[in-house]
Amino acid sequence: MSKVKVLIVEDEAIIADDIFDTLEELGYEVLEPANTFTEAIEKIEKFVPDIAILDIQLSGKKSGIDLATRINELYKFPFIFLSSNSDKITLEEAKRVEPLAYLVKPFNKEEIYTSIEVALFNYSKRIEKTLDERSLIIQDALFLKINKAFIRLNFSDIAYLKSDHIYIEIVTTTGEKHVVRGSLNEYMNKLSPIFYRVHRSYIVNLQHMTKLEQSTINIGGSDISIGKKQREELINQLNRG
Repeated sequence: MSKVKVLIVEDEAIIADDIFDTLEELGYEVLEPANTFTEAIEKIEKFVPDIAILDIQLSGKKSGIDLATRINELYKFPFIFLSSNSDKITLEEAKRVEPLAYLVKPFNKEEIYTSIEVALFNYSKRIEKTLDERSLIIQDALFLKINKAFIRLNFSDIAYLKSDHIYIEIVTTTGEKHVVRGSLNEYMNKLSPIFYRVHRSYIVNLQHMTKLEQSTINIGGSDISIGKKQREELINQLNRG
């Protein structure tokens, strides 16, 4: 489990610092702000943020819209536009790169919190990986809403999912447990092929399988029941390579 990583691109230091402090208070991991297109690209390539807040007007020849275009073309992660202008021309220019949300200066803590939540939700919906407003899937990771911030749980760090009526318990390889609302069917349709449903109550991450017995499968030290049909199908799948 890790905090969602946010990049701020803003050439007004006071505003950048204010956003930085607010995001840290909310529980996000915040990169040191960038103030130009070039510096932002360097930070994106070095730190791989999950989401960015981009000022439309930046120092230098290239704008936040130019940066958004590059993100859409090469890096493919959600971003929010920040602007002191809400005039029609600015909004029309911004719309063509499809930001997931807008922040208009001046703004408050609640607006920053809401814009990030909306952006992540809209991005997951755009790539058809939305589960609900508290659990999203983006780039082979679950984004789970804990209090007011999202945390990132990489698929590779998930050992198994266990159904409990209308809730699902997600167990990590380190033994952490997170409870979300939903059904295993919803998750099975959204997760990657490394996950396999071994029982009506369990989905496991096959990357962490250590042993397959007659009626159980061991996932990271935990023995989990596996149905006869599911076992046969899994063996066939493994044999096909």
